[in-house]
Amino acid sequence: MSKESESDPGKEFKLERYKYILQQIHTLNQNLYKYLSLFQALTTAVVGGGIAIFVSYKELKIDAVAARVGIHGLLGLLIILATFVVVAMVIGMFSWFDYRQDEVKILNEVIGTGYRKPPRFQNLWRWYETYFIAFLILMMIIISVFVETKVVPLIK
Repeated sequence: MSKESESDPGKEFKLERYKYILQQIHTLNQNLYKYLSLFQALTTAVVGGGIAIFVSYKELKIDAVAARVGIHGLLGLLIILATFVVVAMVIGMFSWFDYRQDEVKILNEVIGTGYRKPPRFQNLWRWYETYFIAFLILMMIIISVFVETKVVPLIK
């Protein structure tokens, strides 16, 4: 510890707070990939279950109505799963925004005003989360339309 930091506990506190903020931003980024990995694994299982129902409902002597209900149930589960991931991403984006504002505030106090620009929602189109969210929503719409128009009518 330097003499300067010993004489100014506020600077030491700000340094520790800055480290914490950077760690939280890093954690938010890592959580995004954990959610996407979880989504990918669970989606594979749900789609596999749907395919299994569709392909083998006759051999397993499952009533067509029950097979359609099973397909709809799995589609609903997939939509709930995607909704969870989208909500988690949006919450993560807002948390990131707040941490970045805190980061800028600390940097302005310690280094000087204007060292780093504050985050703006106008830059939303540059955030990769925006594209993940758009992809998930588009994918759920396409899958829902496909299942309802192509798969369910084949179950007789």
